[in-house]
Amino acid sequence: MTIVNIKKRANEIRTLLHQYNYEYYALDNPSVPDAEFDRLMQELIKIESDYPELRTEDSPTVRVGGAAVSKFEKVQHLNPMLSLSNAYSMEDLNEFDKRVRAEVGPDAEIEYVGELKIDGLAISLKYQSGVFHDGVTRGDGTEGERVFENLRTIKSIPLRLKQPIDIEVRGEVFMPKSSFEKSNVDRLANGEEPFANCRNAAAGSLRQLDPKIAAKRNLDIFIYALGENDLSYLQNHDESLQVLNELGFKTNSLTKTFSNMENLQAYIQQIHEDRPSLPYEIDGFVVKVNQLGYQQKLGMTSKAPKWAIAYKFPAEEVVSKILDIELTIGRTGQLTPTAILEPVQVAGTTVGRATLHNEDIIKAKGIKIGDYAVIRKAGDIIPEVVRPIVERRTGEEFEFVLPTECPECGSDLERLDGEVATRCINHTGCPAQVREGLIHFVSRDAMNVDGLGEKVVNQLFSNGLIHTVADLYRLRKEDLLKLDRMGAKSVDNLLQAIEVSKQNSLERLILGLGIRHIGKNGAKKLAQKFETMEQLKIATFDELITTEDMGDKTADSVYTFLHHTESLALLDELAQLGVNMKYKGPKPVVVAAGDNPFAEKIFVLTGTLHQMKRNEAKALIESRGGKVTGSVSANTDVLIAGEKAGSKLTNAQDLGVEIWSEEKFIEIIQ
Repeated sequence: MTIVNIKKRANEIRTLLHQYNYEYYALDNPSVPDAEFDRLMQELIKIESDYPELRTEDSPTVRVGGAAVSKFEKVQHLNPMLSLSNAYSMEDLNEFDKRVRAEVGPDAEIEYVGELKIDGLAISLKYQSGVFHDGVTRGDGTEGERVFENLRTIKSIPLRLKQPIDIEVRGEVFMPKSSFEKSNVDRLANGEEPFANCRNAAAGSLRQLDPKIAAKRNLDIFIYALGENDLSYLQNHDESLQVLNELGFKTNSLTKTFSNMENLQAYIQQIHEDRPSLPYEIDGFVVKVNQLGYQQKLGMTSKAPKWAIAYKFPAEEVVSKILDIELTIGRTGQLTPTAILEPVQVAGTTVGRATLHNEDIIKAKGIKIGDYAVIRKAGDIIPEVVRPIVERRTGEEFEFVLPTECPECGSDLERLDGEVATRCINHTGCPAQVREGLIHFVSRDAMNVDGLGEKVVNQLFSNGLIHTVADLYRLRKEDLLKLDRMGAKSVDNLLQAIEVSKQNSLERLILGLGIRHIGKNGAKKLAQKFETMEQLKIATFDELITTEDMGDKTADSVYTFLHHTESLALLDELAQLGVNMKYKGPKPVVVAAGDNPFAEKIFVLTGTLHQMKRNEAKALIESRGGKVTGSVSANTDVLIAGEKAGSKLTNAQDLGVEIWSEEKFIEIIQ
């Protein structure tokens, strides 16, 4: 057989295997026996072994797992993967419906799509010319990790689509219950700890550095949304799901469209009753406005879309005994009481601790040490004590009494007027507050030091290597190598990650400092307004209060922090150690509304931009009051068309949308 014929045969087999994979994993309707699939796979493996030059990136043989990686690369999402607002009752869903109708219009015929909320890990998949090209975890919504090689081992992810298009899709990777049970049998046989639940198992499997391990875990996926795409003709969400299915993606067959909230709520109740019999875990139900035009009109907040909501099923409740109440101290000195329980299974995991929030909650619920109590997981995640079972008391139970001194450092405790929290006032000398502050400083939203998690911070702190955040930048290799489980390679990676964090933009440093009442959004607003730490330090209270979304309490907290001697000394240390003190992102541009070509306008980006990345262009538009969406519609004001603009350009021309070239966009920006 000639090489031409061998290549032709290899392509024929790949086409057949892609089709059989789609039938088996997406449609659950195989057209050939497993033996025929295996025979063709073995034939293809032999051809690619004998002729490596004939192996393609979309070959079904890549699913066995590629080479291991040393770490996962961080990747920015072009469009954020936002979380959803939560509903905990049918009344919450009715309120959501009212809000939607109030914004869209009382006479609008609104449809809702109801989808099962799969308990797994959100993922973005990208295809170029129909070939699977990249895969990234949701991460914090703006930045995830590239897990492409692990995703290629999931057989329900098509390696080649039925059309050669460029597209991004989003879905949920999960571990089926059958795979979960088998994995735990194998782990116990190997002397390993069993997985706690399907979600943890899926997340852990997808973050294995060796794809061959991920390949053995039998993960699955449901695709639930389009990301970046050129399918601008689509009008409804359910229509987009049908197109995704036709392209070869696996979507959930239990997804339905409803014309009213009553029928949707009845379906939710049915799904809740059927939940135990499903072959995968779910932790709720997602409701989305079906019409894409209405989705664009509703828009989103900084955290979540306003056209979707996640209904959380009522939490499973169990009974356990409260053995003790333990106090922990957070980075702001706040004391949090935690119930120590007799271990009990709740929603798939063994629970030995449950939050009690604060002293007032303990008193209001009448909880005593020694009580049997009802335990549940709030939102299926955080264990909490619901109520004591008073009828089971024996008389041996006793009241919890909050101490007058900090259990960590012995300092006085204080409760300010108007607050429910009791705090240790020894902010700089309390070991617990210092330790928690260090953990916060290196966390993902703050300085984002890769590899420096809570356990490592505790290890460094307990060994006396770090006392302040500045000490992180003085760590030496020879000191780290003396610690347990610290090899040369891991130490080098850690020191490199710490060095890289010095270049972070100012807002990450502001957040990392742990100023009370300052969150991620507030830190960014301060960095954008004052641009440098020097300018922020000399800002007056009146200047701080003019920062967007900043109230008196927050401004006072920032002012007090930046005029404290120890804070100023720490900032000087960090600057001397090379930590960046300047804002690196786009600064909001203040333009009179009549002169601002971006204010309150909807933009769409398409094609290849040569002078900047798309996320940079998006940031520039949003900083000037514009909004960027993914598809062209009658609501679009401007299309910015780069090279090879494709169908979005055609659709914009048909709709009479204003079109800018990249050059015109840059000229207007400047």
